[in-house]
Amino acid sequence: MKYRKQYIDVDVAISASGQMLPRIIHWTDGRKYTISKVKAIVPSPALKAGGQGDRYTVMLENQERYLFFERPTDSDDASMVGRWFVEAPVLQNG
Repeated sequence: MKYRKQYIDVDVAISASGQMLPRIIHWTDGRKYTISKVKAIVPSPALKAGGQGDRYTVMLENQERYLFFERPTDSDDASMVGRWFVEAPVLQNG
């Protein structure tokens, strides 16, 4: 099965120590998922969809999932800190 990056909106909290903690995932069809726990944050490639960034292991509805934060490699926009994505299967017609 092939996978792609599905960029999504994420509500994030920033701790006093500067750690970025995702709280709510906004799926492209309007559904929202509350992250009950961030279990781990590690630099890691997205092995299925490609790309490099930080992999957040999170709990969504009692299931462990991966959420990725990708930093821009060349942006002149100082407000652009990065984008969130998940690895989504590529749907095949037929």
